[in-house]
Amino acid sequence: MLESCVTYSVLPASDLQRATAWYRDKLELEPERTEGQGVLYGTGSAAKIYLYETGNAGTAQNTAMCWLVPDIEAALAHLRDRGVVFEDYDFPGLKTENGIAEDEMGRSAWFKDSEGNYLCLTQPA
Repeated sequence: MLESCVTYSVLPASDLQRATAWYRDKLELEPERTEGQGVLYGTGSAAKIYLYETGNAGTAQNTAMCWLVPDIEAALAHLRDRGVVFEDYDFPGLKTENGIAEDEMGRSAWFKDSEGNYLCLTQPA
């Protein structure tokens, strides 16, 4: 039943105004509309991101959302030029080189938004 349904990500923000500015300035995303206690973004096809204000923002230590990109080096360079800082990892099972980790699924790079949410870029294998 769900395999043909569109998904969307829900991300927390402790300061919605700051987060909205960060998504605009760093990721070049503009909200489609205000909805409830947050804002809704479109990111391609029918995919959506709902960013809402809550005191729980930044508490998750896992990847909250990932963009599939055709060229990870180009995407990294573009976002770095906009001030996005990518995480570096070096532990068993995950090591980045120039911000990119590679495994059998592809190549990925992680960064945090202004609210401490872990986001990533992935170029599938």
